[in-house]
Amino acid sequence: MDSMDRDDRPSREPATPTGATADIVIGVDMGTTATKSVAFSSAGAELVSASQGYPLDDPHPGHAVQDPQLILQAVLQTIAEVSAQIDPDRLAGLSFSSAMHSLMALDTELAPITPVVTWADTRAATQAERLRNSTAGLALHRRTGTPIHPMSPLTKLIWFREQEHRICDQAAFWVGIKDWVLFRLCGALVVDHSLASGSGLLDIGRLAWDPEALGLAGIRDDQLPELVPTTRILPGITQEAAELTGLPIGTRVVVGAGDGPLANLGVGAVRPGVAACSIGTSGALRVTVDKPAVDPRGGVFCYALTEDRWVIGGAINNGGVTLDWVREQVAEPDLDPGALLDLAAEVPVGSGGLVMLPYLLSERAPHWSSVARGAWIGLTRAHERRHLIRSAVEGVCLQLALVLQSMRAAGLAVNEIRATGGVMRHRLWRQTLADALGSQIGLLEGEQGSSFGAALLGMEALGMIGSIELAADLMTVQTVVRPEPAAAATLAGLLPIFDELYDALLSTNLRLRRLAPALPLEYDGPAVGGR
Repeated sequence: MDSMDRDDRPSREPATPTGATADIVIGVDMGTTATKSVAFSSAGAELVSASQGYPLDDPHPGHAVQDPQLILQAVLQTIAEVSAQIDPDRLAGLSFSSAMHSLMALDTELAPITPVVTWADTRAATQAERLRNSTAGLALHRRTGTPIHPMSPLTKLIWFREQEHRICDQAAFWVGIKDWVLFRLCGALVVDHSLASGSGLLDIGRLAWDPEALGLAGIRDDQLPELVPTTRILPGITQEAAELTGLPIGTRVVVGAGDGPLANLGVGAVRPGVAACSIGTSGALRVTVDKPAVDPRGGVFCYALTEDRWVIGGAINNGGVTLDWVREQVAEPDLDPGALLDLAAEVPVGSGGLVMLPYLLSERAPHWSSVARGAWIGLTRAHERRHLIRSAVEGVCLQLALVLQSMRAAGLAVNEIRATGGVMRHRLWRQTLADALGSQIGLLEGEQGSSFGAALLGMEALGMIGSIELAADLMTVQTVVRPEPAAAATLAGLLPIFDELYDALLSTNLRLRRLAPALPLEYDGPAVGGR
């Protein structure tokens, strides 16, 4: 492994089987912009944590890639920082969470020959739209649980097959970032059912690679890691990894799952009818079920948590990032976010008839199209900045309401919603979400998230807890926000209009995308009329 700044503690002796005193699992969450490692006790208490960030690079339009070595270093560093602060005799093992839909090519020595292509990469937009509109598109979505979208490894692989023949010729394996990191830690090249179910390559009914998807991608099943359950305990960490983390050689590692399904586990949304809603930079709404399903229109995803627990729902690209943009470009960049929302709260629900489509970063659920673009509809001279701000909040919440509609169309009962995310600290976000969804929202006492979900999954795999359903009892709902009847009725009336606007503007947005190369954002040379 690559060297890194660390203390020079010698690695400990090889790990022994978990004893009565081993009550700690380190949940390692490999996110899009940072890795966070957190030590949790079997009672659910957070003991110590460490985080390290890394950049998301965009070297060309549509590209969103990362250096896998930087992510590996962040994993090793954060594990080392956490392990240095806990009693080694209490450590039962590690368990992993990862951002979904990543892809990278490895050579015959299992060394990277591409950067990590992340979920945010949209270079496969043309391939995704072509496949989505084909006769095979919806059937693939329903069989694999993964929407046909540029985020998915399937469409990325089609792009590589069509655009990067040299890389395809060199690639011995195609993997996700967690697969490679676990190989570097434990020497085993595996992919868990959860991340595989987000690849577009897995038949979720059979938990086996889908032959048609592999054919479209132009790869063989022996170019992919071995499929394993999310609770699989891998060979312990190697001597090399032990030296870099300070952990005992052979420390047990649970392969873990994707960050979306684990986020449901982390907030205790593991029982039927309980949905988890998160709004951070982006947003998502998901419910845990006991068997896979996709709605007839293909509006939701279906990803594995364990072999008998699945997460169905949808993610949206534009959450808090929408309001950040409004503050920076429409309001005042230096205005405190709370003050910005206070300004928006001065106008009534419905924003005076102004509707915002918040598709600044295109969109995922439920339309799953990279064509979508943002828009304000109904704008008049009477509207002020505060109306624009409020309409942005309402647009994000209405988009999540469309996701909820698709979940119910898939036959899912959603009786309780638990919400997390930094934006939930402000009343306007909380109340607008409850009104748009037409449901009461439970706000949790803590925000443990995917790292806690990974730790709980690890505890079940290691025999420390009876079932991950324990999560439902560990997480406490601190505040309940109920919809206000008049406001909920107003937003319910706007929802069909909001939904129709996507289709109404689709052909316009397609034409604009075709014209985009001739419509640059900036001058290449001096501005016309410039001095």
